[in-house]
Formats: sequence, structure tokens, C-alpha cells
Amino acid sequence: MDSFQALSMTNAYGTRDIEMSNQTKRSKGGWRSAIFIIFVEMGERFAYYGVAGNLIMFLTNVLGQSTATAAKNVNIWRGVSAIFPLFGAFVADSYLGRYKTILLSTIIYLMGLILLTLSVTKIPLQHSQTVFFLALYILSVGEGGHKPCVQTFAADQFDEDLPEEKAAKSSFFNWWFLGIVVGATTAILVVIYVQDYVGWGIGFGMLAVVVAAALGLGACMRRVKVMVFGLMNSNSGEVEGGPKVGTLARTNQFRFLDKAMIIDETDKSSKTRDPWRLCSVNQVEEAKLILGLVPIWLTCLMFNVVIAQLSTYFTKQGSTMVRTIGSSHFQVPAASIQVCTGLTILIAVPLYDRLLVPIARNLTGHPTGITMLQRMGIGIFLSILTMVVSALVEAKRVKIAKYHGLINSTKAIVPIRVWWLLPQYILCGLSDVFTVVGLQELFYDQMPEGMRSMGAAAHIGIVGMGSFLSSAAISVMQVISSKFGDEWLSDNLNQARLDCFYWVLAGLSAVNFCFYVLVAKGFVYKKSECDDATKDTELN
Repeated sequence: MDSFQALSMTNAYGTRDIEMSNQTKRSKGGWRSAIFIIFVEMGERFAYYGVAGNLIMFLTNVLGQSTATAAKNVNIWRGVSAIFPLFGAFVADSYLGRYKTILLSTIIYLMGLILLTLSVTKIPLQHSQTVFFLALYILSVGEGGHKPCVQTFAADQFDEDLPEEKAAKSSFFNWWFLGIVVGATTAILVVIYVQDYVGWGIGFGMLAVVVAAALGLGACMRRVKVMVFGLMNSNSGEVEGGPKVGTLARTNQFRFLDKAMIIDETDKSSKTRDPWRLCSVNQVEEAKLILGLVPIWLTCLMFNVVIAQLSTYFTKQGSTMVRTIGSSHFQVPAASIQVCTGLTILIAVPLYDRLLVPIARNLTGHPTGITMLQRMGIGIFLSILTMVVSALVEAKRVKIAKYHGLINSTKAIVPIRVWWLLPQYILCGLSDVFTVVGLQELFYDQMPEGMRSMGAAAHIGIVGMGSFLSSAAISVMQVISSKFGDEWLSDNLNQARLDCFYWVLAGLSAVNFCFYVLVAKGFVYKKSECDDATKDTELN
């Protein structure tokens, strides 16, 4: 067929016609391209966790903030950093395109790291706090453009029309997450040690160097034509060889939206179709996809409230415990214990992808072994266990502190090894492997194809809202507990009732899990008209 074939493509910002020649269709980059993008993301994650992983210790030890105030500030910053991607996704999908947005946001990120370094090395202490927080939120702006685009950009390198590449895309999300964890774990092992024992300026400066290198790699993407096959479409954010928009099949969910397709007398009498009065099947089904993801989004918030404790109260717990290795005098930085979560993920992801998925596939017949929602549900259940174990370990730590008469000593080291915290860190890692990767794949796969950057931003936004909710929970616990006795979350963890706070989070997580199961059972997966063999509703 020599003529061009007209395709109708609908996204969140309107409907437009594009033409594509079947004969000139280019292949995508596949794993070759995706691996390079993973390296860029590893550099950005190295920088992010180099800041976030030890931030609470900087705020308390250098800036002199109370533990509760520092924890709230960390949560608010993490929350803002995870909300900004919603704006970055809109800019990418509507104006700049993903590639240009990635480059621009990385430049902003680098500027923030340079300012962060200057705030702890060149600016007097009385003024450094203002500059430090300004630099932090410049990082949030950079994060907003980078996060929603880079993962989607990498996933788009796989052609969904080819069965082998469609299967590879599901595996890609596992290895993408593994790359993120490699960057984060390296930062926690190396950067945090430098910050604690060499200097904060050198620690932050290292992060700027790595991001500058990632920026250089990103700037070479189009020249080497490894990651980009064709020119960027500045209006749509589409890349040639990127995702095509197929025709969605009609579903029975949210049937009230079907009224938007009904042709009334006014429409019949009109020579041209009014897009504000009449919608296509694709438009209605895309609206259903977005609406169907909202309950999933809401029931995953509690999971991220739990994970928010990893870089706040877990770290402060560790700072009160014995952190020496063997008989040596070397002390492991409290924030570096987070490396146990990273190592857990590094071990669990390959095992899941290469061992558990094939076994589950043979048992269930599902291409990925279990569905995305089943995977997420396992992780949410593990997050409940994380809080239960954390509460039990904290109760033991306080009991030992009482036995040795250390209750009134704020900075005393309780004679209990920090390795008692390992179970809760490991459980955090396992829950991440199931829920976080499942979320990434779900919000990529089930979003309308023209809105996949927004989908990435939406799942990142769960992290942001979880951080905000964690900060709110701390404030509520402080108010309520102070009215009925001692404050649960006081600066002196030996007098505080952090274990009670953990039990509250475990209870809320259990209730949330019940709602999640109900929502997951009613979820309808996306179905295209050409996919006749796919059932309307997969087993959840």
C-alpha cells in the first residue's frame, strides 16, 4: 500500500489526526536504548538519595531542629518533590516533549545541587538555612520535570506490537527499579559516610559532579541516535517510533460516561461534530481508564506513609543504638543502615524476575506470573508487617534503655545493636519490590497512551501525598498525645512512645489493605478492539 494511512489519535488535550506510513515505520531502540536511559536515571537517583537519605541528620545536627520538626520538613520536601512531576508531565506532553523536558529539568537539578553545596561551604551559618531550603526546593523543580518523563521515555523504546518486546517491557520495569536502587544504595554507602565523617560540602559536591555527568550523557542522546529515533514533536511530546494510540474496546464500567457518545437531534442536524457535545468511543474509554485508577491511587497512599518512616524515624532510631562493627571503633552512619533496604531490593528483583515469574507463569498461565494488582497487594500487606516489626523492636529498645537508666538521657547510646533494625529495613525493601514496581507498570500500562507522562507523575504523586500524610500524622499524634500525657514523638526517643505511633500506622495500614482488596477486585484492565482474546476483566 503506497498511500499514507490516516490514524485518529486522541489524548488528554484534544484530538488530532496524524499520518504514518507503514512502509517507513522505524523500529524502536528496545533494550539497547533503555539501558542508556537507565544509567541517566541512576545518576539522578544517586544525587536524590545523597540528599534525602541523610537530610534528617543534617537538619537536627547542623541546623539544630527538633526531631519532629526535622521529620516534618523532610516529609514536606519529599512530598513537594513528588507533586511537582504533575506539572512537569503536563509541560512535557503539551509543549516541550519528554527529551527536552529531561534535559531542562536536569540543568535545574544541577543548579540546585551547586547552590546546596555553596550553602554549606561559602555562606555564613546565620544565612545558610534560607539558602539551603531554597536549594532543596530548586531540586524539587528539577525533580518535577525529570521523574515523569525519563521512565516513560525509556519504556517507549519497546514496541508493544511485537510480542517479544511487549514481554520485555514488563521485565523492563523490574530492571528499571533495580537501576534506581543501585544509584540510591551507592549514595547511601558512599555519600552519607563522606557527609558524616569528611564534610557536608564535599558530600553535596559529589552529587553535583554525578548529575553533571548524567546531563552530558543525556545531551548526547540524539547525536548518537541510541535513544532517539527521529525528531521530537514539540507540540505533542511524542517521539517518532514512540507509542501509537490504538482503538480501545468498549467496557461496562462507569456506564454513565457512555452518554457522552449518544447522538441527539441537535447532533443529527449539525453538519460538523461539536467536540464539546459528542465524544468518540476512544475518548470515553480513556476517561474510564483514568477514573478507574483513582481508587487504586487513593488506597496506595498509606503504603507510602509507612515507607516515609524509612528516612526519618528509622534513621533516628538507629542513631540511638550501638553502630560499631565488631571490636573496631568504626561507627556506621545511622542513615547508612538504609543500604540494607537497597541490598534487599538488589537481591529480590533478579530473583523475582528470573525465578518467581516463570514459576508463577506456569501455575497461573498469566504472562507476568501474577497481575499488577496482585503484586501491589502483596507489597501493601508486607508494609503492615513492617510497622508491626518496627513497633516490637522499638518497644525492646526502650525497655533496654529503662533497664540501664538511660530514659532521661537524650543523646545516650542504648546498649542494643543497630542490627535489630534489619528486619524492618528488609521488609521495606521487599514491599518496595512488589508495590513500587507494580505501581510503575500499572500507571504506565493502564493510562491512555497520550498521557503516559501524566501516569508516571500520578504514581510519583502517591509518594508525595504519602509524605504529606506522614507529616500530618506526626502533627496529629503530637497534639493528641500531649493532651493525654507524655508526647509520643518527643526529641528524647527514650521517653517517647514511637512504638505506639508505629502501631497506629500498622492499624491504619490494615484497614487500608481491606479497602484495596475491594477496589482491586472490581478493577477492569484496559482492552483494545484488536485484542479479541483478552477478557474484559482479568483476575485480580
